[in-house]
Amino acid sequence: MHETPDITDDAILNGRLRLFQPKRGHRFGHDAILLAASVPARRGDRVAEFGAGVGAASLALLARIPDVHATLFEIDEKLCALARENLARNHMSHRAQVIHCDVMTEAADSPPRSMDIFHHIFMNPPFNDASLQASPDPARRQAHAGSEELLQNWVRRAWQMLDNSGAVTLIWRAEALESVLNALQPQFGGISIIPVYPAPDRAVIRIIVTGRKNDRSPLRIQPSLTLNDRDQKPTLEAENILRHGGAWPREILSDHPIKP
Repeated sequence: MHETPDITDDAILNGRLRLFQPKRGHRFGHDAILLAASVPARRGDRVAEFGAGVGAASLALLARIPDVHATLFEIDEKLCALARENLARNHMSHRAQVIHCDVMTEAADSPPRSMDIFHHIFMNPPFNDASLQASPDPARRQAHAGSEELLQNWVRRAWQMLDNSGAVTLIWRAEALESVLNALQPQFGGISIIPVYPAPDRAVIRIIVTGRKNDRSPLRIQPSLTLNDRDQKPTLEAENILRHGGAWPREILSDHPIKP
C-alpha cells in the first residue's frame, strides 16, 4: 500500500512507527498514545483494544512492552484493513491480530471462549455527546460521538473478557468522570485516575482511568500529566510519552526511562 489521495502515511513516536490512515474521517491523535502509555501491562500479557481504528494505540503499546500479544477489535472494515497493514509494515503482525466486529453487539452474546480471555483491555470509546452537533462524516461521527450506554456496554464486555485479576483502561473527557465511575463500579475496583492538563493553570481536559476485577482497594488519584508548559512547549513528561513511547505514571515505566 502507498499513500493515496484518500490515505495518508504518517509518523508517530518520533518516526519510530509509521501508520496509514484515512485522510478524512477518524484520524488518530494524542489520546491514543496517552492511552497506550497508561496501560499497566507486562511482558507476556495478552491485551485487547476496543475500537482500535488503524491501530495507533496498540502499536504504541507493542512498541513499549516486548512479548505482549494484542487483539484489535474494530467495527469499520476499512480501518481493520489499514490496521493489519500497519501491523505488517511495523513488523508486529506476529504479535497481534485484528478482528472485525461490533463490540456493542458482542456485549450481549454469551461469555467468551477461553482463548478470548485477556490480562488487559484498553479503549478510547466515542465520548462526544451524541446529542450535540456531530460531524457530517459518517466514519468520524461513529468514532467520536457516543453515549453513556455505549460506555457501559464496552465496560461490561471488557469485564466478560478479562481474567480474574484483569484490568481495563480507558480515556474519556474529564467532565464526565461520574459516568466513567458509574460504568466501572461495582464490577471493577482498585480504580486509579490520571488527570491530563493541557497546560499549567488550565482545567483538566482528559482522564485516564484504570479498574481491576476482584480488587477492593480504594480509589487513587495518580500523578497528573501536563502536556505543555507556560510557554506552550511540550513538557518533559509529554515528550517522553508522545515522542519516545514512554509510560505514565512512572511506576509502570520499565524499559523506557524518561529522557533528558
